[in-house]
Amino acid sequence: MQRVPIVPDMFRPPLNHAMRVLDRSFFRKSVPLAAASVLENDQISRCRSELGHNILQVDHIRSIRPDPGDDDGKRPGRKALLLEPSIRPEDSSTWSTKLKELIQKQMVVVTPYELTLTYDMWTYHDIMSAIIPTDNQDELPTGFSVVGHVAHLNLREQYLQYKFLIANVLLDKNPAIKTVINKIDDVGSQNVYRTFQYELLAGDPSLNVEMNELGCTFRFDYSKVYWNSRLNTEHERLVGLFRPGEAVCDVMAGVGPFAVPAAKRKVFVWANDLNPDSYASLTDAMIRNKVSQFLRPFNVDGRSFIRTSAAELLTENSKVDVSPQPPRSRRTAKPSLTHGPSTPTYMLQPRTFHHYVMNLPATATTFLDAFIGLYKGYEDLFTPSTSTKLPMIHVYCFSTKSDDNKQEEAKICEEISSRIGYIIRPEDEEVVIWDVRDVAPQKRMFCASFRLPAAVAFG
Repeated sequence: MQRVPIVPDMFRPPLNHAMRVLDRSFFRKSVPLAAASVLENDQISRCRSELGHNILQVDHIRSIRPDPGDDDGKRPGRKALLLEPSIRPEDSSTWSTKLKELIQKQMVVVTPYELTLTYDMWTYHDIMSAIIPTDNQDELPTGFSVVGHVAHLNLREQYLQYKFLIANVLLDKNPAIKTVINKIDDVGSQNVYRTFQYELLAGDPSLNVEMNELGCTFRFDYSKVYWNSRLNTEHERLVGLFRPGEAVCDVMAGVGPFAVPAAKRKVFVWANDLNPDSYASLTDAMIRNKVSQFLRPFNVDGRSFIRTSAAELLTENSKVDVSPQPPRSRRTAKPSLTHGPSTPTYMLQPRTFHHYVMNLPATATTFLDAFIGLYKGYEDLFTPSTSTKLPMIHVYCFSTKSDDNKQEEAKICEEISSRIGYIIRPEDEEVVIWDVRDVAPQKRMFCASFRLPAAVAFG
């Protein structure tokens, strides 16, 4: 069905550029229209189909309404079809041929209809467009992060005078949102835990949230830990590189968005975060998602963790029983007399890490010198003496942005090279500079992945 052009102003809410406190009752409007009253309800579908583009087609406005002419109650439940604005009930010259045919067949009659629009019928964008002056509407504040029940805004200066209006309209138009906050500083600019200062704009002051990502559940106080819902795809991408039975060292793990899903894939994960609240939530996620056999949480400095975890893993002998679990109905059955107990299947924890994850983009590259000499004296554990390769390092960082990222890739490799004392280049084998996301107009987040060079590991 072709969409019929309409006069937009007819269906937009009334303007009030002076409003600073939300007055929902102000947003009420009557629009005079024509309606086709369907004389028999069993003909509604047929009439609607035949009228086609004559029917009113406006988002969020239902075209089927109670018949306004059924005041005598003789035909309760009779319906009317709202017609597009160019059709006027008093002027038959505006009626289409199809509408006239249905009238002649005594299937419909054209009647006036007063359509009442209220606050509840308009969208967030409709309401805010009616409040914020046109010269400030280049980019209405429509984008926000959702963490559990919390909507997290990062309002530009020109919108701060409308912040409470914006927050209350967001609450009204998004039933799942219970709290709206606005960030008032850059993440990590005030402390090393990557938390941020915020102001509560509307709703419940509690920031204790629950998130579900990659089949895992996380609970945390959003005001005390770092979480970015926009990294969901990146979490999935990197976890997809890990294989069951491998060992991963997550140096700046946060509440575990890499670590917990990896552990659920039977990857041995040693996960660390300096923030005590992140560590507590990481531990909770480990228990809640039943991955304690594969995940070990730590709460120490990341630089020292790179070295101490590698040394400790070298000396550990750990294994996990990964024997297939029998169906629930068979778990209580009596043991078979002809078959003895099945031999358990164990997965051995490796002695060296296959991957290091360093998701602290503001400063992670400054930790890279900790890898110098990491495996000095253990050369025989790796190729060519064995089939075990040195670990892949996945370090997150910020850089500028360009169309092809060539300049940024070169700068990132130069930064890494200066930290580890070994030159790596974007074109080298097993070097990947992954474009994660834009974080500002001239700022982009990257993940640089490279194999730890032997000259660095054994230096």
